[in-house]
Amino acid sequence: MADIVRTQGLCKQYGKVLRVNRLDLKVPEGAIYGFLGPNGAGKSTTLKMILGLVHPTAGSISVFGKEVNGHNRLDMLKQVGSLIESPSYYGHLTGEENLKVVQTLRGVPEKDVYEVLEIVRLEGQRSKKVAHYSLGMKQRLGLAAALLGFPRLLILDEPTNGLDPAGIQEMRELICSLPARFGMTVLVSSHLLSEIDQMADHVGIIREGELVFQDTLETLHQHSRHNLALRTGDNEGALKLLRQGRVPCAQEEDYILLPRLDDPDAAKLIRYLIGHGVDVLRLEERQKSLEDIFLELTGGKAASL
Repeated sequence: MADIVRTQGLCKQYGKVLRVNRLDLKVPEGAIYGFLGPNGAGKSTTLKMILGLVHPTAGSISVFGKEVNGHNRLDMLKQVGSLIESPSYYGHLTGEENLKVVQTLRGVPEKDVYEVLEIVRLEGQRSKKVAHYSLGMKQRLGLAAALLGFPRLLILDEPTNGLDPAGIQEMRELICSLPARFGMTVLVSSHLLSEIDQMADHVGIIREGELVFQDTLETLHQHSRHNLALRTGDNEGALKLLRQGRVPCAQEEDYILLPRLDDPDAAKLIRYLIGHGVDVLRLEERQKSLEDIFLELTGGKAASL
């Protein structure tokens, strides 16, 4: 699968602060790529550099297999839709009129206006002034504007920010439908792991401007490790016995952590401890959650999980 977006050594420095540090993004064509990280990690800055709204300090950006430069940027942007931070609109105009302004500027057919209104489920509100739209409706209008012309690449920066649970669910469903319905690649940023987990198939995690993980969502889930937690009447004695038997183990508060064992081996271990006079009080299976992995990768700086 070809990469529709690729950055190499991408950096952005403001004064003495390096906000993005040698970022190597690889966004496969047809994917929903979740760009995940705490607030202030450099996500918006990165997306703005891809769109040419911010000039990189160093590094290169390729979109659709071509390195972006001052000569081809506008041609490239004709195939890209974006919603960065909060949507822009004219409050005194209706939703339909706002989209027609964007349609004219982008030079796309007028019929696209009515198609995208239907896609984001605003066709019934198209004649209403945007000043009277709810926040969720304004977000959907921003998505509609980004969809005009049905671009190959859609870049969305925190599209569920400020929405209520129903609005989040609706936005998520819309985004998830785009690759299959229109063949789009979606690059969506968020600080919410739960959102990316329900939308994306590929993930990049950024911390303080550096990429700390990039792979499929399935691979991220595989980092979730299973182990056993053992509590005994004499943890010190149990640890000594386990180490003598060369069983990998470590103490964590009132428990001894063991690698995952199948049932026969677990039963054998319990018999071994009891046979040596150590009472087994509790044995439970534990799994490191996706949230734990995210917090480890981002240094515990997640704003919201």
